[in-house]
Amino acid sequence: MSKTTENTGFTCEHCGREVQPLTNGSYRNHCPFCLHSKHLDKRPGDRASVCGGIMKPVDLSYHSKKGYQIVHICQRCGHEQLNKTAEDEEQSDDVIALMARLAKG
Repeated sequence: MSKTTENTGFTCEHCGREVQPLTNGSYRNHCPFCLHSKHLDKRPGDRASVCGGIMKPVDLSYHSKKGYQIVHICQRCGHEQLNKTAEDEEQSDDVIALMARLAKG
């Protein structure tokens, strides 16, 4: 599958908002508003998972080469996965809201 095929908009299954494709050459795998994702991959980008559960953002991690990453846990099977945050001209990730939620506990 090419990045052009993968880089499509979608409706977030958690919050219902319309999510636009990225314009920065990458592709989006989570909602920029609520930061939830869908469990589609066994390994990042392979789209080989049959789970389909909602991936909840539970933490924020920093990697010197990848930058900030959202820690997601699948609410159906418990799979944990890191996803790079997305900066985009149209819809950047709202990581400030995630940090505020994490600080409140």
